[in-house]
Amino acid sequence: MTRLHDILAPAKLNLFLHVTGRRADGYHLLQSVFMLIDWCDRLHFELRRDGVISRSETSGEPLPADDLCVRAARALQAATGTPLGVHIHLEKNIPSQAGMGGGSSDAAACLLALQRLWQVNLPRPELQALALRLGADVPFFLSGGHAWVEGVGEQLTPITLPAGRFLVVKPAAGLPTPAIFGSPELKRDSEPATILSFAAHQPRQMFEFGRNDLQPVAQQLCPDITQALAWLRAQGLQGRMTGSGSAVFAPIPAGIEPNTTAPGLPEGFLVRTCSNLESHPLAGW
Repeated sequence: MTRLHDILAPAKLNLFLHVTGRRADGYHLLQSVFMLIDWCDRLHFELRRDGVISRSETSGEPLPADDLCVRAARALQAATGTPLGVHIHLEKNIPSQAGMGGGSSDAAACLLALQRLWQVNLPRPELQALALRLGADVPFFLSGGHAWVEGVGEQLTPITLPAGRFLVVKPAAGLPTPAIFGSPELKRDSEPATILSFAAHQPRQMFEFGRNDLQPVAQQLCPDITQALAWLRAQGLQGRMTGSGSAVFAPIPAGIEPNTTAPGLPEGFLVRTCSNLESHPLAGW
């Protein structure tokens, strides 16, 4: 095997996101449900026998030379001691600084694909630990499906979600995560929820459970978020922000076909109708 083509790396939406505390080291304690959706990046891998890791991309904006894909490949190369390298081509579709986990998903796809391409097999606990060092969301994208997420993002409990459709809006402006978590106005004392309380809701209500504690601060920092939420309300949809933003989403009721070209959004806003996935495209890898 010298090539792997059309490897899909899906985005996620946070159905809710509660901040329940803060550790002594400054990291915030979270509760959330991460849901995989069919907005995907696409990766292609070509084996290199000279040990070099290189990357190219098809995207609207140039990516950093040392992005998460490259860092993931180097980390796996070091952990397994393989002399092999790879050229990675990334078709970037998931917007950056959106709270949709695109970079983390790409990194996880790299770890899974490169184990096959290089014919190495890092034990699962070691692979998860390596993923966590790359970023708090990367272990989720190795888990194979939707998850109840706690801790700083590393405590994962698989869950089943009903099929659903969602209208996702990504404002033109992005939002750096440190600016939100560094705000003194961020709510950090939400009462912990339970999986049972979440699962007790009717299918549609699952998609409307809780809130996003980061959203008020994010709206202060990025007025585009407020504009995107107002656009969803104008269509009769109740939206909220995903992750640390700036993308927002709303569940679409059965029988409703939203107008993705409705007036009111400025140039540069992305609008997409998405469905959640039954499982990760690489589940079982």
